[in-house]
Amino acid sequence: MAVIVLILALLAQQLGKIFKVPPILFLLAEGIIIGPEVLNIFDPNILGDGLTVLVSLSVAIIVFDGGLNLDLKYLRTIHKSTLKLSTIGLLITFILTTILTHFLLGIQLEMAALYGALMGATGPTVITPLVKNVKVNHKTSKVLELEGVFNDAASVILAAVIFEFIVFQLSGIEAIAGIFYRFIAGASMGVLSGFALSKFLSKGPFISPQTARLLTLTLVIGTYVISEMIGSESGVLAVALFGIIMGTSNVRYKMVLKEFKSDLVVMMLSLIFILLAALLKFDNIIQIGVTGIIIVLLLMFLIRPLSVFSTTIGSQLGRNDKLFISLIGPKGVVPASIATYFAIRLDALNIEGGQTLVGLVFLTVIITVFMTGTLSKPLANKLGVIPMEILIVGGGNVGQLLAKRLEKRGENVVVVDSSKEKCHELMNSGIRAVHGDVEDMNILKDAGIENAKYVVATTDKDNTNLLVCQVAKSKFGFNKDQVVARVNDVENLHAFWDLDIRSMSPAKTTAIVLDDMIGRPHMFSMCEVGGEGEILEIAVTNPNVVGKAVKNLALPRESLMLMVRRDDESIIAHGDLVLEYNDIVTVIGEGDSAKVVADMLEK
Repeated sequence: MAVIVLILALLAQQLGKIFKVPPILFLLAEGIIIGPEVLNIFDPNILGDGLTVLVSLSVAIIVFDGGLNLDLKYLRTIHKSTLKLSTIGLLITFILTTILTHFLLGIQLEMAALYGALMGATGPTVITPLVKNVKVNHKTSKVLELEGVFNDAASVILAAVIFEFIVFQLSGIEAIAGIFYRFIAGASMGVLSGFALSKFLSKGPFISPQTARLLTLTLVIGTYVISEMIGSESGVLAVALFGIIMGTSNVRYKMVLKEFKSDLVVMMLSLIFILLAALLKFDNIIQIGVTGIIIVLLLMFLIRPLSVFSTTIGSQLGRNDKLFISLIGPKGVVPASIATYFAIRLDALNIEGGQTLVGLVFLTVIITVFMTGTLSKPLANKLGVIPMEILIVGGGNVGQLLAKRLEKRGENVVVVDSSKEKCHELMNSGIRAVHGDVEDMNILKDAGIENAKYVVATTDKDNTNLLVCQVAKSKFGFNKDQVVARVNDVENLHAFWDLDIRSMSPAKTTAIVLDDMIGRPHMFSMCEVGGEGEILEIAVTNPNVVGKAVKNLALPRESLMLMVRRDDESIIAHGDLVLEYNDIVTVIGEGDSAKVVADMLEK
């Protein structure tokens, strides 16, 4: 049976890559098919208590991996939004879901509250592979990932207290005390383990990569188990904080741990989803009926957006970022496993409602995972939250200014620099930075050159910039349009041009601009004074625009269409020029007017 499950897990991973959707969709389908409800090849109940142990330890490793991939140094500008989402947002989701479930489905208020608490979790088991596949902008992806890690922990603790309220009839004060106690237990164990391991890996002698991996895995499981012994259901919070501390720390073998945990998590995730899906009983879902589907849809399209928009007021997230986060709230393995565990306990105590809870949770998982997995990429494209991956080599004044401009317009930017001070400055500004030798190929790989769309060399050394550009083209397959360089000495420009590297000299460009401004003072004022203007290149893909003359377009008054590039021809954008599909249009505009034109021309 174990071999069958692992083969199905591999199959789901490959199908996910082929169809470019989260493999979890196929894992759920496979689990249902091999389970007792369809082919009856495998019944997870034969594992007995071992199923609970297997699920619990797997969840611990999965949540730790989610925390390990987060670095709080890069989240300074958005951590408040995430904190609100994981606290105020969780409470909004809990209260509204509880009320709707109680009145629409007619189940006991306590059971509705248990479902409402579990629905606060957005599931790093689904979110993490989803944002890696869709590649949304850095801020949006990290808000989703961090929310998933924290919300899983918070929702599990809240659900555990409600469960004890149902079983042991706790008073209101006892319930509040229970939440506080579990929070302290989980937070203490997570922080203690995180600082202990990071210090040991940084200063401990004679530690090999293999030892680091095994030590980390042992400590993750140990932290989860001890935290559970101290405060029931606090283990998820403990390993989440443990992972975040390790992800934020600059320790040896950090990349080794990430690679090891990533492979392990894929296996654990595949195994758990198949096992839990195999436990699903169709009767439980049929009993819930259409009302259950309505509740799930209200959770996705009413409660979730209300929670997100109300907790991100005043944040640096744009409207489209908030909308994307609102519509991406899949439920993962944690609520499914916890609901299954609660149902088993409730059945043993002859308390009704456990199977209804499981059916409703699994229905929610199936619908949210399926809809998120199939709609996330088209939605991200429609909302424009998929940016370019840009690697800037050099964190000096030019590199920093460029990085901030690119970040402001929503691109994913990473800066590589050999100076710790410059990297620290960048990280304080919320920009990702990698410290190391910019000429080292391994450092460039760590910074993500293999996934970047553009490489920009901005150091004050022409030989370094030239080398980086040559490496990008020869070793990583970048074409001439994807590599841009700064040339400090004007005499070196021809060396870059001879190698077909797009480059510019700040000294020469400044002289040209100043020359044009003498006697023509308004030519560059729009884009240079206060940074209030913008020049954009836009591909014409909107069918409503194709075939229209420029003079017939309702362009904003603060914008001007300068040029149209059609194949290898550049055309001045005169009023009678008719736009064709895939024309590249250059637009200049004040404020947001250039972006308004971009929205008009693009599909």
